[in-house]
Amino acid sequence: MAVTIGRCLAVDACLLILTLTCHHSNADNVVAGASTEEAPHRRFEYKYSFKGPHLSQTDGIIPFWVHIGNAIPSADQVRITPSLRSQKGSVWTKNTVNFDHWEVEVTFRVSGRGKMGADGLAIWFTTAQGLDGPVYGAADNWNGIGIFFDSFDNDGKKNNPAVLVVGNNGKLVYDHPNDGTTQALGTCLRDFRNKPYPVRAKITYYKKTLTVLINNGFTPDKDDYEFCTKVDNMIIPQEGYFGISAATGGLAGDDHDVLSFLTFRLTEPGQELPAPEAEMPKEEQDKYQEEFENFQQELDKKKDDYQKEHPEVQREPIEEMYESVNDREIRQVFEGQNQIHQEIKQLHRQLAMILDEQSRYVSVVTDEISKRHGELVGQAPSQEMGAVVATQQEILRNLNELRNSFHESLKQIDATQHQANPVSMGTYETVQHFNEIQEHLHVVKRNIEHLITRNGSPSENQGEKCPDPPKMPSCLGTIHFLVFVVIQSVLFLSYIMYKSQQEAAAKKFF
Repeated sequence: MAVTIGRCLAVDACLLILTLTCHHSNADNVVAGASTEEAPHRRFEYKYSFKGPHLSQTDGIIPFWVHIGNAIPSADQVRITPSLRSQKGSVWTKNTVNFDHWEVEVTFRVSGRGKMGADGLAIWFTTAQGLDGPVYGAADNWNGIGIFFDSFDNDGKKNNPAVLVVGNNGKLVYDHPNDGTTQALGTCLRDFRNKPYPVRAKITYYKKTLTVLINNGFTPDKDDYEFCTKVDNMIIPQEGYFGISAATGGLAGDDHDVLSFLTFRLTEPGQELPAPEAEMPKEEQDKYQEEFENFQQELDKKKDDYQKEHPEVQREPIEEMYESVNDREIRQVFEGQNQIHQEIKQLHRQLAMILDEQSRYVSVVTDEISKRHGELVGQAPSQEMGAVVATQQEILRNLNELRNSFHESLKQIDATQHQANPVSMGTYETVQHFNEIQEHLHVVKRNIEHLITRNGSPSENQGEKCPDPPKMPSCLGTIHFLVFVVIQSVLFLSYIMYKSQQEAAAKKFF
């Protein structure tokens, strides 16, 4: 039986090795075939592109593009949405694109302070400009294709950040609760948030095949792409608009910055390229040339005026006076670390305040326990002590009365002894006087017995003891205090983490 099982395992191992070998050889053949296939011709289309520097004009307009919502163009990038709540923005080409095959290279940066982002960024090619809407800041029911960089996990399946390719014919409503996974034609998991270098996406539509390549942002190499997804036999409208949109959630969000959007027309090998002159009329060329010359003259004039006003920096390059991209990134990193340090210090101060409050509370409780313990040990309760004091005062009054009675009796006895003599000791008056003294002593005896029966005998009073005070807890020790402080600190930090998770889970998808 053991031999049979061993043979079966050996046969399965051989089959697995053969399968992997065949798969590897097939993959090599596919790669070799792809490499031998002649690449299409690429031509840069400036009307459907933008990049820095001088990305926007002085009036904030991007040439050949329109921006709406919370989008903020600047000299070197376009901030589609800032890291504020419920922000939406987008940029779209003014002119329609009429290419059979095309390729776009988008360089962007998604950065935020939270562990989770919200909501994401989208790259569009649609028949109409989706200027505003609920799908990453663009309109729903679009006709075309959308490549979504989703950074918020709406369905709770821990499958974000992710890149999705979603097509639409103008009739479908985007599936927000499931993050569009039910409608995705292709997807891949890529973390594109808070990377040291800008993230690059290369989207190619060539011969009815859409391919998405991603540069993960860990290297400055612009050509270091890795495969994300591929959709075959995909038909999209030939004429449409390129666009980029982004949106933030109801509680938090990221800065969605697009540094460049480069569009290339792809032409199959052997086909004749369209003449560049045919795409732009002579009047339009002259217009842009005149605009460029005016801008160049104005810039030179400003440089000359500045050098005249500041002769000490006349020989220094103007560019050195401004902050470079790397310097700005380092400054932002240091500012973020400084802000985190300040928040930690604030948390430390709050924890110290809590510890002081706990220390004061423990000291007050300890003093109160010691005080009550001393009161219970040193004296009886106030009502009982009042009754005891009243009884003792009454006993003292009765004893004083008895002492006075005994003093009077002794006086009478002394007077009788001084007045009497041996001759007259047997007379009637003397006997009568001693009988009176005896009766008086009997009265005193009865009074004493009455007090004893009223207040209890001395032996019983000596046997009675005050009731034992209730057992009090021992004083709080150092170990108990430290354990109490640690428990309080853990509960405080757990509460903060719980509130953070609740806020992140309560974000809305816009």
